[in-house]
Amino acid sequence: MICHLSLLVVLSLFVSQCHGGCAEVDSLTEAVAGEGFLLGCISCKRREEVLARATIDWHFKPLGEEEFRHIFHYNHPSAEILHEDFSDRLQWQGTQNSDIQTGAIYIHKVTFNDTGTYRCTFHRTLFLPQVNEHVTIEKEVELSVVAVANPELTAVISEIMMYVLIVVLQLWLIVVLVYCYKKISDEHEAREARKALKAQAELLESKDNCDGVQLE
Repeated sequence: MICHLSLLVVLSLFVSQCHGGCAEVDSLTEAVAGEGFLLGCISCKRREEVLARATIDWHFKPLGEEEFRHIFHYNHPSAEILHEDFSDRLQWQGTQNSDIQTGAIYIHKVTFNDTGTYRCTFHRTLFLPQVNEHVTIEKEVELSVVAVANPELTAVISEIMMYVLIVVLQLWLIVVLVYCYKKISDEHEAREARKALKAQAELLESKDNCDGVQLE
């Protein structure tokens, strides 16, 4: 029972809030030069059953600059790369229909010049019974580019938590074994003591019987 409760506690730490099967997970923020990288961007609808249509725009502000530049536009099923610095390097990796909730794009052959701030913008129209509702959602990703991949902090923390949990469970098992051994030992000693008292009582009773026979 204790192990079951501990497992539930651990699992609850990794459960993210989601709505109707859509979970808003933050993008990774560290890319390796020369490799590919997925820029994540998720915006879940508050009500999954409501029909909607969305278009996605990506803007990029290089490190040290003040202005954003428009680099990508997606209006299902058409994708358009809008800046020469990303020519032939961006690929749509989001929702494959017009009701877009995942607006991710993939960057091929990342360079150090790709370091900076990326802004993902959802232009969403909700088709409601009375009147359509238009909403705009913006999300930003601060991307850094390194020469060699570093271990993700979340992965390091997860690994540490795993080892801590293993140690705690081992200590808990040792405590349970010691407790059970002591309990069994105490019960054995008590049982032996009862046997000794019973044998002593039988011996005294036998002696009394013998004394009675002699007196007769």
